[in-house]
Amino acid sequence: MTTAENPAQSGSKPLNLRLAVYSLDALPAMPAIAQKLLALKMGSEEDEAHILALIEQDPQISAKILGLANSALIGAARNTINLSEAALLLGLARIRSISISIAIMSLMSKLPAGRLDMNRLWLHSFGVAFAMLAIARAMPLKTRPAEEHIFLAGMLHDIGYLALAVLDPKHSNKLQAHMAAEPEREVTDIERQILEIHHDELGAALAQHWHLPEPIVAVLRSHHAPLGAESAGAPLALMVHVAEKLLPAFGIDEYSGSEISAAEWQALGIDASAAEKIKEQVALQADQATLSVQLAGT
Repeated sequence: MTTAENPAQSGSKPLNLRLAVYSLDALPAMPAIAQKLLALKMGSEEDEAHILALIEQDPQISAKILGLANSALIGAARNTINLSEAALLLGLARIRSISISIAIMSLMSKLPAGRLDMNRLWLHSFGVAFAMLAIARAMPLKTRPAEEHIFLAGMLHDIGYLALAVLDPKHSNKLQAHMAAEPEREVTDIERQILEIHHDELGAALAQHWHLPEPIVAVLRSHHAPLGAESAGAPLALMVHVAEKLLPAFGIDEYSGSEISAAEWQALGIDASAAEKIKEQVALQADQATLSVQLAGT
């Protein structure tokens, strides 16, 4: 690939980003521990033991998991001293999703410093994941996605920003600057102007490259326009979309609007009359998530 063809080198032709993102050479490799955790399935005692054993081998991930387990968000009666206890408090599905996300976010440490604030992106992702759990509790059981997919979708829904920072640091910085300068302008509008491609598409391409589950790929592709999408990611994509509206500009300066339509609540199987209660729960969890992430050093 020549300099003129590679947006990561030229930084001047964002339209080429659509070509580069589907080049396997341009995309980063998934961290080894994330690959191994994804390969292990939930439900088997043997696989679940392997999940904890893998996490224990990574001191950074283990420390952050224990920090979260001991935080106000979880509300443990006493300090958690090992991963087995953390799994009982947080749930193994959450621990697996959080560990995968920590490993993926660590890719940013290998990039030159830029305007994308990984701590704020992590906080945003963490808040959305917990907001989705609050939304899920109000949904009918028959349409409620598995918690494993709920939390993973919430944690990874915005990895398109990571893909952009890898492929085209110049336009990543430009996008973040515009998002900060125009906090009430929808991010997709800004991306359309600057990049001619959205982080949704970038994230979905990265997820496909990493062989993430199809429902997660679908969420990444359509979480900013979920009602018209027919895919394996529904209703997960809609849950992410609603969660982001409940947490406007939480963490990163990503604005997706704040008005949730009756059609969106209906599509989730939630009576619109329950909206205020859900909003209160999400706001409380967001405050606790902020403190928890700070205490965990994530």
